Amino acid sequence: MEMKASHILVKSEEKAKELYERILAGEKFSQLAMENSKCPSARKGGDLGFFKRGRMVKEFERFCFSNKKGAVGVVHTQFGWHVIKITDVRK
Repeated sequence: MEMKASHILVKSEEKAKELYERILAGEKFSQLAMENSKCPSARKGGDLGFFKRGRMVKEFERFCFSNKKGAVGVVHTQFGWHVIKITDVRK
């Protein structure tokens, strides 16, 4: 199974939670990623493409592989705080 996800990488939990709430309120994920993410994927709206197990850090991977397409959540890793959106799943 492969997951496709987008994310917004920020330094603080407070900022991640603020962005998460804005997404739930209807703001466009890709626009918020371009404006706020510290990851190079920001210029692609946070899109990380498809990936299999073992490609992402464990906390990030755990969220992605235990949720369904469309899920949005906040995860902390060694890189910072991620707001993640699962955009597709491929068997």
